[in-house]
Amino acid sequence: MIQKSNMHVDGKSDGRAVPTKCLNKSGNPLAEGRRPTKENTEQTTASQTQSWGDALSGLRGVREAAKRDKRLRFTALLHHVSVLLLESSFYALKRDAAPGVDGVTWTEYETGLGERLKDLHSRVHRGTYRAQPSKRTYIPKADGRQRPLGIAALEDKIVQHAVMTVLNQIYEEDFLGFSYGFRPGRRQHDALDALWVGIMRRKVNWILDADIRSFFDEIRHDWLLKFVKHRIADRRILRLIGKWLRAGVSEEGQWSKTERGTPQGSVASPLLANVYLHYAFDLWAQHWRRHRATGEMIVVRYADDAVLGFQHRADAEQFLRDWKERLGRFGLELHPDKTRLIEFGRYAVANRKERGEGKPETFNFLGFTHICGQTWKTGKFLVLRKTIHKQLSAKLRALKEELRRRKHLSMAELGKWLRSVVQGYFNYHAVPGNLASLRSFRLQVIRRWLRALQRRSQKDRMNWPRLVAIAERWLPHPSILHPYPNLRFDAKHPR
Repeated sequence: MIQKSNMHVDGKSDGRAVPTKCLNKSGNPLAEGRRPTKENTEQTTASQTQSWGDALSGLRGVREAAKRDKRLRFTALLHHVSVLLLESSFYALKRDAAPGVDGVTWTEYETGLGERLKDLHSRVHRGTYRAQPSKRTYIPKADGRQRPLGIAALEDKIVQHAVMTVLNQIYEEDFLGFSYGFRPGRRQHDALDALWVGIMRRKVNWILDADIRSFFDEIRHDWLLKFVKHRIADRRILRLIGKWLRAGVSEEGQWSKTERGTPQGSVASPLLANVYLHYAFDLWAQHWRRHRATGEMIVVRYADDAVLGFQHRADAEQFLRDWKERLGRFGLELHPDKTRLIEFGRYAVANRKERGEGKPETFNFLGFTHICGQTWKTGKFLVLRKTIHKQLSAKLRALKEELRRRKHLSMAELGKWLRSVVQGYFNYHAVPGNLASLRSFRLQVIRRWLRALQRRSQKDRMNWPRLVAIAERWLPHPSILHPYPNLRFDAKHPR
């Protein structure tokens, strides 16, 4: 664990270290958490008129201070949540997102935005801001189950986004290199590249594919706040986080208390989840790799989904036992059906063939099935990646349902919409070695398009040759859009 420092960061933008109590403009100590005095209210008003340059300079100061001292605790951060930052956060939200329990849409809130944000800013800094419960909704998962989502009220989204923008300056200096989920500049393909490079370049013979069961629903609030306090000592920020955690959930008009967990879909959830796993898993896994592993070991984590590679099976088995015990301390457990230890790597094919055990097993990560393959020219080991079949089927089922709703649109409108769907699918899945899956997806889209057109009218004479010709105009042909993982990885990590 990170030890607490005796020095803290004051409210100035340069992030200088000062004693716990901060100084206001008059030079008098200002204890954290008290209601602002008249003088402090004037400071807040002045901060509203600061330029973007000053605001960005302040955030850079926070980040530089976090980078200089990994044990520094920040006592005054809320003043960085200015009207300008709230405005930036508002425009960063999705315009067409479903409203929360307040029923306020993005477009409605934009009317009179300046006065609304000044009022919101005042309530946040005076301590009169109240978080509203999340609106519970469900979306289907690939396995047929329902995933619960929490839709926050619009003002909660704005404040959460602004506060998380400030906290990100600190935690981006703390989070480890193998953590990829929900971090700025770290996409899913960056995690996929790191995993591919790790397996190809390191001595990996065993893969531990693990998933934490119902992670977002099982986060313990007491542990989360303890973890946050390792870096954050601003009691106003801590109270805001506590308000969001205790706001509860509204489902069909019925409010229910949340004893644990943080709603998926909440703006604050991704960062808070990463903080939780940083202390509950990342730091511990890094220590285990350095001091307990007898061979090489790689780790790649994307949110609650992690893949680890080991040189020795004994290391993998011991790590799994220790990991289960570690997670138990923080109210978490590995999903028994989604956690597997498999033989995988450059020697897996030969070793299993020698034992008469058939081909090596595969594992799934971030939408792709990873396979022990080989280059077609030299026969050297190569990690192949194919789109997960279940996810491909689920995507086509969803497309079929949407086509039924849109079947009476004009051919041009359908063509434009399907082009965006197909291109969006290619943008993610067009990795080297996955061309056959892309071709299959495009073909299946055309088939479902034909069925939808034939059903909208008995007089419709649409047939396969005619629609294939139309699809040539609207649907892009598959091509590989992503470079080989090692090329992109080496470009981003020149070392």
